Amino acid sequence: VLPQLFRDYAELCFRHFGGQVRYWLTMDNPYVVAWHGYGTGQLPPGVQGGPHLGYRAAHHLLQAHAKVWHLYNDHFRPTQRGKVSIALSSHWIKPQRMTEKNIQECQKSLDFVLGWFAKPIFIDGDYPESMRSNLSSLLPEFSEVEKKYIKGTADFFALSFGATLSFQLLDSHMKFQQLESISLRQLLYWISSEYNNPQIFIVENSWFVSGSTKRDDAKYIYYLKKFIVETLKAIRYDGVNVFGYTVWSLLDGFEWHRGYSIRRGLFYVDFQSHDKKLMPKSSVLFYQKLIEKNGFPPLPENQPIEGVFPCGFAWGIVDNYIQVDTTPAQFLDSNVYVWDVHQTKKLIKVDGAFTSKRKHHCVDFAAIRLQISLLQEMHVTHFHFSLKWSLILPLGNLSLINHTLVHYYQCFASELLRVNITPVVALWQPMAENQELPVSFAKYGAWENPETVQAFVEYAKFCFTSFGDHVKFWITMNEPSVKNLTYTAGHNLLKAHAKAWHLYDKEFRRSQKGKISIALQGDWVEPACPFSRNDQEVADRILEFDIGWLAEPIFGNGDYPQVMRGWLHRRNSVDLYNFHLPYFSEGEKKLIQGSFDFFALSHYTTTLVGWEKEDALKYDHYLEVQMINDITWLHSPNRAAVVPWGLRKLLKWVKSKYGDVPIYVMANGIDDDQNMVHDKLRVYYIQNYINEALKAYTLDNVNLQGYFVYSFNDKTAPKYGLYSYVANQFEPKPSMKHYREIIDNNGFPGPETPELLCPEEIASCSECHFFRTRKSLLAFISFIFVAFIVTIFFITYYSKRVERRYK
Repeated sequence: VLPQLFRDYAELCFRHFGGQVRYWLTMDNPYVVAWHGYGTGQLPPGVQGGPHLGYRAAHHLLQAHAKVWHLYNDHFRPTQRGKVSIALSSHWIKPQRMTEKNIQECQKSLDFVLGWFAKPIFIDGDYPESMRSNLSSLLPEFSEVEKKYIKGTADFFALSFGATLSFQLLDSHMKFQQLESISLRQLLYWISSEYNNPQIFIVENSWFVSGSTKRDDAKYIYYLKKFIVETLKAIRYDGVNVFGYTVWSLLDGFEWHRGYSIRRGLFYVDFQSHDKKLMPKSSVLFYQKLIEKNGFPPLPENQPIEGVFPCGFAWGIVDNYIQVDTTPAQFLDSNVYVWDVHQTKKLIKVDGAFTSKRKHHCVDFAAIRLQISLLQEMHVTHFHFSLKWSLILPLGNLSLINHTLVHYYQCFASELLRVNITPVVALWQPMAENQELPVSFAKYGAWENPETVQAFVEYAKFCFTSFGDHVKFWITMNEPSVKNLTYTAGHNLLKAHAKAWHLYDKEFRRSQKGKISIALQGDWVEPACPFSRNDQEVADRILEFDIGWLAEPIFGNGDYPQVMRGWLHRRNSVDLYNFHLPYFSEGEKKLIQGSFDFFALSHYTTTLVGWEKEDALKYDHYLEVQMINDITWLHSPNRAAVVPWGLRKLLKWVKSKYGDVPIYVMANGIDDDQNMVHDKLRVYYIQNYINEALKAYTLDNVNLQGYFVYSFNDKTAPKYGLYSYVANQFEPKPSMKHYREIIDNNGFPGPETPELLCPEEIASCSECHFFRTRKSLLAFISFIFVAFIVTIFFITYYSKRVERRYK
């Protein structure tokens, strides 16, 4: 009876509203009615449900839909010229493992949910074969007349995705032990392939956010962005014929099984209020802008530019800790050996026989030669690495010195200079084990111990003395992790840096003519909702805690950011714990302020932050910030977001905060999948991040002096290297060759780029360097030589006069 009654109701609707309605949907999500309404027992009291009843209901629903479509096609289409379809909801499923059986199970899952209604309408008037073979007598039969009557009864494919059959609402049996996914693009491609490339209208699409989320619904925005981007990709790259998109839903409301625990609306509704006033969310503004632009047109500021960097620009590579191999060369062995060619085929040491010993030379370290040759192949001008305080001075003082390691570092630096590569050396870099501090300090408070400050200064003095002839580019501390620092530790670390800087400035700068600063890690922080003032305040706060904490005392006013002090004062007034940010004396402020020669920063990615608490696992209660992920961004295997424009924004922020200070991007890199042969992600990363750095230099007038890629090789930094390391062999990746090409071009020159004439650098040599660094000795030798010549001259002159006199 119901199909005929439904036809009569539809006829009434066509007559009254047909003049104003262009698109008709006979039913919305019949799967929910057929399965959840009948198959899971949600029926009136006394009526027994079950899967068999659900299949019978679906049978009648299809017949009712077909009656309504034919009614419109025969009697109303000529005058109203509208279109009629049925809204079918679906999920997407992917195999747990890429086996033939799992792939078939995924196909079966889609057949049982979407194909249940789509195949009769769009293909042949009958149910999918996988349903027939699995359900046998439970599935009703269509007569041949019914098949012809149902087949083709849709003018377009109306798809609902995410609105109803989202996670936890799809019956677990319908997944067939496979994995549910939110990939709209793959579903659209499957529909296009399965149902002969129909015109598709996405009539419902969205995801849900927490019921506690109010008007700054950043997470909803990025779900929306993901789905629309995937739709655009399906149209552009996959040839799917999508002609319309509809967001679900206009306003927050009662959400089926979940009630009021989630929200999907573009307009916020306070369910506890009396008037239930509608208030637009940030997602309204996002969707409005998207409609105005009809998608995501390329933004001018994100387009690559042509141009080159200045003369003398530092092109570098980073290796946190260089490969140290102090194994002595065979040439240093003074023993005499005989080769037993007849029996053992080995060298036999001759007892009591020795050769004369010779001095150690840098060429004796084979590991150095290999690393230098790889660096030369890359064409870099600078190489950045860190010394190991804990190994150079194991006891933390000068009572025990690892002279072999010191000699190794000296040789490495001198060999770099020999091939015209400038060593950039960090005195200390924190690592997981003991923070790379001598054990005596690591065990007793590390940087919270004030004694560590003076010990670091003594260690710095030793390094300046030992390596200063070869090293002219110093980093006191490289990437101190603010996430792992207490406020007391950070306080002492700043004082240690400042004292080391002043030590170099007073005692070594004039003779060594180098420069020195601190290198801070600085990832960009972007407000999740670009329209939200609250999110902008959160982003500003995080930048001050992450970068300003250590930067403001050095590059700013000598004290911590006011944002930090204000926030901690507020937290201390409401929390049980007291977060004490120490105070500097006036003398300490003067000591720390200005203790830099340049601003060195490491940058890897960009983070989105918001103030609305959405995901407890990614919410920082201390700073009251919600970390949010833009799922449309490109991500590395370790889930680091690739956001090139974040580097440019960070460089502009540094300039706006600290003036026209010289800036070096001291590390910038991404992890990769070591099984990927073509290294495409890192090639893309390097290309676009360097281009954003060029924009900062060219368009924003940032005083950018250098750029360093992280990292040198996979042996010391697995997955990050420009050289792979397999079977004791280093092999250049495509990203290394791409970086080398950028270095050779000094950027991205184009046909309109003016030629940059840089003065030729005089090639250095180790012998020349020996004399340049010993000017006092040379002056003394020159004086002795001149005095000797003058003495010989006078002796000869007076000797001849005496001879003439006697003659």
